[in-house]
Amino acid sequence: MKVAIQGELGAFSHEAAKKLVPEAEIVPCSLSAEVFAALTSGQVDAAAVPIENSLAGSVLEHFDLLLAHDVRVEREALIRIRHNLIALPGASIDGIRRVYSHAVALAQCRRFLAGHPGMQAIAFYDTAGSVKQLTELGEHEVAGIASKTAAEYYGAQILAEGIEDNPENFTRFFLVRQRSESALDPAANKMSVAFSVENRPGSLVAALSALSAIGTNLTKIESRPVHGKPWEYVFYVDCQIRSAEEGSRAIAALEPHCAMVKELGRYQEAHL
Repeated sequence: MKVAIQGELGAFSHEAAKKLVPEAEIVPCSLSAEVFAALTSGQVDAAAVPIENSLAGSVLEHFDLLLAHDVRVEREALIRIRHNLIALPGASIDGIRRVYSHAVALAQCRRFLAGHPGMQAIAFYDTAGSVKQLTELGEHEVAGIASKTAAEYYGAQILAEGIEDNPENFTRFFLVRQRSESALDPAANKMSVAFSVENRPGSLVAALSALSAIGTNLTKIESRPVHGKPWEYVFYVDCQIRSAEEGSRAIAALEPHCAMVKELGRYQEAHL
């Protein structure tokens, strides 16, 4: 199975894809939009995309892409995010002058970087990409912040392990497939839904109350603006379901109160 990810080989998305589909052939893409384009065109069979980090919050672009494409969330996985300072073999931590990584990773390693004022932090498009770049540059004064997998994949050296400020750092990933190719999991106990409501008093409360009335437990809610319609919003919710029948009842309960309802997927809740 070909699985697309945003980022280079060795990225955390690579780890997530292998956890979700151990036999997967990973197809790296530069942009998230390219991931979904590859999926919907049939170039790949699935995509592994981060949807939420326990510290940085939701990956909002991916909510928009899930709504815009005819795809379905089939599984989820949780990945522990452990950042490492990585450089060429033979480099020393005292000799590092420039550190590249994704802006989120740099922000999650502020204390370490503040403790090494000689290192200039530079935002880069991808964590694993920063390690790929330093091996191409061949400069011992350059380092990247990325996963252990990235260091191993590109033959680089870990100079400092676990440099993130907060060890309670996890990212939730979705495995997404074309809706026509995916199948509902009969053991699913979690569901993701997108919906919009009319712009009138109490409309959101009515929708959420309808879910509450059938005993569905809401675990997350996120709002995103509707493109081209200022001050109108789409709401994304995750909820726990006790059966496939409850999932169907939840959709039916929302529909009378909503202008649009789209089920994004039913899947088994991931655990560490």
